[in-house]
Amino acid sequence: MARQLIDISVPLQNDVAADPPGGGPSIEYIDHQQGLPAMLKFFPGLKAEDLPDGQGWAVERVQLSTHNGTHLDAPWHYHPTMNRGERSATIDEVPLEWCFQPGVKLDFRHFPDGYVASAADVEAELKRIGHQLRPLEIVVVNTSAGLKYGQPDYVASGCGMGYEATMYLLERGVRVTGTDGWSWDAPFVHTAKKYAETRDFSLIWEGHKAGRHIGYSHIEKLHNLERLPSTGFTISCFPVKIERASAGWTRAVAIIEG
Repeated sequence: MARQLIDISVPLQNDVAADPPGGGPSIEYIDHQQGLPAMLKFFPGLKAEDLPDGQGWAVERVQLSTHNGTHLDAPWHYHPTMNRGERSATIDEVPLEWCFQPGVKLDFRHFPDGYVASAADVEAELKRIGHQLRPLEIVVVNTSAGLKYGQPDYVASGCGMGYEATMYLLERGVRVTGTDGWSWDAPFVHTAKKYAETRDFSLIWEGHKAGRHIGYSHIEKLHNLERLPSTGFTISCFPVKIERASAGWTRAVAIIEG
């Protein structure tokens, strides 16, 4: 069987329910005729009829956050410090060796929306698939949010990874994790309800904040994780290099060798 490349990224696009209201990207499309005047300016004396079919270039103008689309979060996103006191790494400082490693998929699709996965849940799933974690493996979590991408309830869907679950992975040498949900943590709407009831501030962004203790990155808004086996694949998720940024967009790909 030939090598399979499985796109586990979502596209940047207008008018899709992939972020909270008002938080999505804005893409302006300029086609070959609209781009023609700009092209002609570069070459004095050039006329439209001199170009093949009188066509110029197509370009796009994009306004977006580093956290739109499939992206890799840097430790800087979670907290100013990591590894219990070091300055947190920004996305241009994330080690490249973190971003191309064997992958492991945890199937948590059965957990309800808003559920916070525990270390015991991770351990049980690893036992089910018969895998022992190795340092630098990339662990991705397949949640119920994966098949809801673009639907109105996507941002509120899927389970999240709690502090204990995240630390379980990090303590075993994992440095990149991922989810097909909007956030590595449980959807905020569910956490907000729990916080209102308990006033327990430790519930807020607990998976992200684990990065204070062990620096790590995670990929958010993955896609097609249901197409992956539990193990036996490699993930490539190199981020766009943005100076001093908290995240960078990535065309995440899973590679299955034949």
